[in-house]
Amino acid sequence: MRAGVFAEAARDVTKLPWEYLFDAFEKKAFPDIFDATWIASLILLIVLVILYNVRTRQLHAHRPFLDLYEWLLWTGLATFGLLLIMCLFKFSFILVLATIVTGLGTLVWIRFLKFPPELRAYEQRLARQRYLSRQRLTRPEATVRQKPSRRRRRR
Repeated sequence: MRAGVFAEAARDVTKLPWEYLFDAFEKKAFPDIFDATWIASLILLIVLVILYNVRTRQLHAHRPFLDLYEWLLWTGLATFGLLLIMCLFKFSFILVLATIVTGLGTLVWIRFLKFPPELRAYEQRLARQRYLSRQRLTRPEATVRQKPSRRRRRR
């Protein structure tokens, strides 16, 4: 039984692997990955927009995090939108593959290489501000408003 499945699959592969790169990306030529690609692109696009809206409302006061999510949003919109267009208009598979690799690589670069130093610096700045405000309020006099001293003027 198993040998029959492999023999049937081997019959379907009639070209060399690099010859498939220049075929149109359509369901007939790529039945295994075509539907998965456009459905995943659509789902990831929707998830990305929802994630952006939720996280920017939660972190509205923290500029570096807003920048991170904006970069992720625009990169994801470009990548997944292009993939949907490429599936719809039957681009060459090499262009689809290049878009997937470039887009996902850019998303990984943004999240794990570009923004972590900025986020660490921002967190250190927040920690320093908390420490200074806590230290300033440890003295009891700091919470009491001082009356302005009245001096009589000499004439």
